[in-house]
Amino acid sequence: MYEKNGEKYYVVDAHVALWDGRESNLRNIHGKQFIDCFYDYHKNLSPEEVVWDYDTYTYYGGERLMKDLFDEGYVDHAIFQPAHLGDFYQNGFGQTEEAWALTQAHPDKLTYNHNFDPRNEQAGLDQLRRDAERFGLKGVKLYTAEWHGDSRGYKLTDPWTYKYLEACEELGVKNIHIHKGPTIIPLDRDAFDVADVDAVATDFQGLNFVVEHCGLPRLEDFCWIATQETNVHAGLAVAMPFIHTRPRYFAQIIGELLYWIGEDKIQFSSDYAIWTPKWLVEKFVDFQIPEDMTEYAPLTATAKKKILGLNAAKMYDLDVPADLRLPEAELADPGLEVAAGAKESVFS
Repeated sequence: MYEKNGEKYYVVDAHVALWDGRESNLRNIHGKQFIDCFYDYHKNLSPEEVVWDYDTYTYYGGERLMKDLFDEGYVDHAIFQPAHLGDFYQNGFGQTEEAWALTQAHPDKLTYNHNFDPRNEQAGLDQLRRDAERFGLKGVKLYTAEWHGDSRGYKLTDPWTYKYLEACEELGVKNIHIHKGPTIIPLDRDAFDVADVDAVATDFQGLNFVVEHCGLPRLEDFCWIATQETNVHAGLAVAMPFIHTRPRYFAQIIGELLYWIGEDKIQFSSDYAIWTPKWLVEKFVDFQIPEDMTEYAPLTATAKKKILGLNAAKMYDLDVPADLRLPEAELADPGLEVAAGAKESVFS
């Protein structure tokens, strides 16, 4: 929980990871390229005083994660969103067993989402069913640009992906988080395109699609999809650190999201351990859209509370303490009315 100027904020970090990018886990040069690209994001977009050394960054472990998120980072609950990347790492990039053990030890603080790859076809589908039962899955994280043998990506609209999403509906794995953002070397930029979100959101009304990184650098494409598809949400991982290095760019991102999709469909994420949540939470609570950017509405305390945690808490049925909930009068999202007005003016 974070408190400032009499306002209390329940914080859900909706996109965290526990990874192993050490040399001992590399399968090939691509694993080194990937972790180095992550480190460049960390180093270049963080305040200097919170930059880690490279060796710590490649593997930090569960004890460090608990300290950075819960002891120092104001986080009340965090959700693991692991990437496998088995073609690049001997034992995978995201550490399933270690993350799951932490979740079991701290179920009040952590939720574990898993991953699947539809290119594993029937064997993978059978594995998804076992994983859903073992982990009690509420969500999964998809990496559509992940390499798989000769394949350098897949689409959400592929026939096998539809079979997996049908299984998710059947199994109650309702929250589908998808990396649709900046590329990471050696992955291909176009394999992260947001266009395939449109069809699956229409066809799977029982699922929530959380577009991680809100489609960057395709923010406009994402907004035009998400304003029409009521089950498409924006994750702010990668967008958040621009609040430090490019505050006007961040103002544009959050302003466009609020205008098009509203404050009820945006989720805070630190993308730990690319960045740590403490400084992001502090800066976001202090942030205001510059007065000269008159095309955007002000960023209210109510919107900040929803974005920082209440939206994800609702999606994941988390028990928010009574004193951190919003009064009924503040639950209606004025941003949705703005977005509805935008659609009416555009499409009528």
